[in-house]
Amino acid sequence: MPFRKSAKITVQNLSSRDFRLYYQINYALGAVGEDEAYFHAQFRRSNPAVGSVYTILDGVVGRGQYVGTYFAWRSTCRGWWGEGEVKFYMDSDGDYPTICGTGLEDYICGSYNFDKGGKYTAFTTPYSGLHEVILPTHAKGRAYAENTKFGMYRWHITDPVRFDSKLKVTVQDLGWGDKTYRKQSSDIATVAYWYQTEPHAKFPPLPPVELLKNEESVSSKK
Repeated sequence: MPFRKSAKITVQNLSSRDFRLYYQINYALGAVGEDEAYFHAQFRRSNPAVGSVYTILDGVVGRGQYVGTYFAWRSTCRGWWGEGEVKFYMDSDGDYPTICGTGLEDYICGSYNFDKGGKYTAFTTPYSGLHEVILPTHAKGRAYAENTKFGMYRWHITDPVRFDSKLKVTVQDLGWGDKTYRKQSSDIATVAYWYQTEPHAKFPPLPPVELLKNEESVSSKK
């Protein structure tokens, strides 16, 4: 995470309660090359996702490389929920992306619905994982119940996605049932990680605290 002049790290408490914070910051002073890019991270959430496409990252202008995605995903539909493709639109791409995946479970390197014997199987590796599965009470330990929550990650450390002028990353919110794809309305939150040359485009505003802690569909609120 290179810096040339100075660095500042802050932590904001969005809760109404005080909390204790322990931290350690390690850094090294040294020369930073003119062609070295800055580290960026961007959080987004849609509850529910609108349409069949969720935007992980958009509006990136510059030169750099994409290095990872974290997903906090709540499936609001019963059945298999992770059929959507992760797509990378780079540089001069129009309607069709340079990189088009084969499904969310493949992107996480899990495959076959993360299912073993009718139950979700968590796993962690250095570069990808389904590290957390929270089943609703009514699921009784079985997979494919609505309102199941998943924590997933994929780090592009050994396979960075490099771009020269711009980047957009999306994932389809698609499930599978009755031998066809199904549009869903999942609760999806992501953090995208990338390096790029400056200046960077303005980030979209963070969701309000009410949305960050809310699991009820926003579209149901008047």
